[in-house]
Amino acid sequence: MVASQETLDALEDVGLNMYERKVYAALISRGVSTAGELSEMTGVPRSRSYDVLESLAEKGFAILKPSKPMQYVAVPPEEALENTKELHKKELQEKIDRIERFKESSAVNELQELYDEGVSLVDPADMSGAIKGKYNVHKQMGNMIKDAEREIKIMTTEKGIKDIKDNHMNTLKEAKELGVNVRIVAPKTEENEEIFNELSEYADMRSHAEAEHTPEGRFVIVDDENVSFSLTHDEIHPTQDTMFWSNSGHAASDAIGPLFEMVWKKGEPHE
Repeated sequence: MVASQETLDALEDVGLNMYERKVYAALISRGVSTAGELSEMTGVPRSRSYDVLESLAEKGFAILKPSKPMQYVAVPPEEALENTKELHKKELQEKIDRIERFKESSAVNELQELYDEGVSLVDPADMSGAIKGKYNVHKQMGNMIKDAEREIKIMTTEKGIKDIKDNHMNTLKEAKELGVNVRIVAPKTEENEEIFNELSEYADMRSHAEAEHTPEGRFVIVDDENVSFSLTHDEIHPTQDTMFWSNSGHAASDAIGPLFEMVWKKGEPHE
């Protein structure tokens, strides 16, 4: 029995390259095999098959069996997946530990000084740019919320209010605990009323007025100095979601700010 192309493609998602996928599929079909036999079965060059099998063993998909000639034993699929999951967890934790150690080193202070020196030479309005991809968009929003010292203003959509809850609930809680004034305005429906209830613990909530010309969109203003607003609609694919961010006080307080205040004034307080 030969593994289907669909199954081979799925193995790529768990971290096996093309040669590893072929060799592992062939190995589990035999249970035990030599590098030479697997090379003949898969078309993987014999000179590469040893490296491939060694890599599979390191990832937990194969076991070396000392013999002459050297043989390899297939690890059952479910066990192999658990092995590679634990390996990835270990590798990730090691990377996190390195990052934490670096954060506590003097190198970070040096880099921060270089950044501050460079930023001081730049017009704040020039500190701006487009951010693409839903993950990156919410990462930037999260950073803005964390940096807030006085006030956060958020206007969003029916779908956007759920995204705020899913991605920024804890950060908004921390902001409120630090004394930051948080205001959020969004459309309220029967489906998202519970979300309004949850967010109301950390923010003053208002629903859009049901008026013909009520603006729609998503934006965040922090301390009237930092602003980000969406350039795409809710139905866009997450990878195409795009936000424009600017460290411009003029844009935050004079351009986008009045729009928020207008919608907020017309909005209905959440009770």
